[in-house]
Amino acid sequence: MRFTYEEPELLALVHRWVMPGRRYLRLGGGLLRLTGSERTAFTSELGEAAAEIAPRELAALLDCGWRERRTAAWLIAISGRTEFRERLGELLTASEVCCTGQAYCIALCTFGTPADAGLLVSYLDRYLRRPDLHYDQAPALGALLHLDARLGTDRASPFLAPDGLWRQWLDGPPRKTGCEDVEDYRRTVAGLCAVVDEAAAYCSADRRTAGPPSGP
Repeated sequence: MRFTYEEPELLALVHRWVMPGRRYLRLGGGLLRLTGSERTAFTSELGEAAAEIAPRELAALLDCGWRERRTAAWLIAISGRTEFRERLGELLTASEVCCTGQAYCIALCTFGTPADAGLLVSYLDRYLRRPDLHYDQAPALGALLHLDARLGTDRASPFLAPDGLWRQWLDGPPRKTGCEDVEDYRRTVAGLCAVVDEAAAYCSADRRTAGPPSGP
């Protein structure tokens, strides 16, 4: 059963987990440009938050807007809460709000199983057939390439064939400026997964094996 909050309690969650230091804006490629000390400070802060937040609080944030969903996805990745796998896959495929897809892809990558790769394949098979939609096709493909390397699989290759869905999506209108270099997306995903690993070092082991979301 989905857990819901009365508005004051939900606002308290947002202020505690999403807003500090405008955390939600920093969860993305910009992390790779932080200096060593900045990165250490931020990853330790993220790891501590991931250790403290309760599963039901994460579930509540995933029912909100893009800021809350992006933050929750990162905290899920850092704490290794694989019980959220299917929910993240649903949100990725639904593409209801902007600015969240990369975070879902990063979480699935850090879980690192064939089931996670399968969710990325399903997303790509659906949205690469829609050249009119410029959503999260590029980060999803980068994530799948990263998982292929980790798992010793080759699930991205059919999309990257000369007449494959990736080329069809790129060539279809509108123009997808800057999306051609899939290796760049793979490197970005790999770098962000490394950030997750660094933050996870600050996250307590008992939280990484927490049970599924529960009611109040």
